[in-house]
Amino acid sequence: MVAIIRRLPLAEQTAAAILAGIQSGEWPLGHKLPGETTLAGVLGVGRSTIREAIRELAGRGVLESRQGSGVFVTALEPREDWDGVLRRAGIVTVIEARIAIETEAASLAAGRRTRSDIAAMRRCLDARTEHSTDLVALVDADAAFHRTVVLAAHNDLLTELFDGFMPRTRTAMIDMLRMKPDGEHSDHASHAELLNAIVDGDAERASVASRSHLMLLRSRLSLTRAAP
Repeated sequence: MVAIIRRLPLAEQTAAAILAGIQSGEWPLGHKLPGETTLAGVLGVGRSTIREAIRELAGRGVLESRQGSGVFVTALEPREDWDGVLRRAGIVTVIEARIAIETEAASLAAGRRTRSDIAAMRRCLDARTEHSTDLVALVDADAAFHRTVVLAAHNDLLTELFDGFMPRTRTAMIDMLRMKPDGEHSDHASHAELLNAIVDGDAERASVASRSHLMLLRSRLSLTRAAP
């Protein structure tokens, strides 16, 4: 077992010690950890510190607390935080994830949109047209339009996932548009078709419109990344 912990922050150090024990095979995958009192004695910390360390490792997917049974090892490596995953992901990979999220959101929006949702989408579509010559403003207006589509799905998880992707794509979108000839920035027709499909309540058509637009975006970004 690792040496007794004496440095702050205790909970973080304790979590690291428990993880080291798991990874060394002292507590194999699927096995139950010793009780709080035993762990506290081995590591030289209080039970409250043990509980905090267990909560941290549970949040990272390493441990699972089962009511009435104890704490069990569920993974040997902690799950990376979402921001870290996005930082490492290539922009084309991010767009592919957006395709999965936004095509489903568009389909749901066609069946769930309200009058206020439609009004918001129309305002944002008009804003895209108004900012067609200002690339940065256009990218922001485009993101706002796509967000109104996701919001119209009335699924909080889809909205949260969408919001997580947007900062990662903003710079790439601006760079891509700067490489395109003048007059190719708007892509207004595909966005109008998406809006019309949602307004008409046509889920399949909305899904196809969303997917077609984002697939084209993926292709353009692939070419941008491949350019010398």
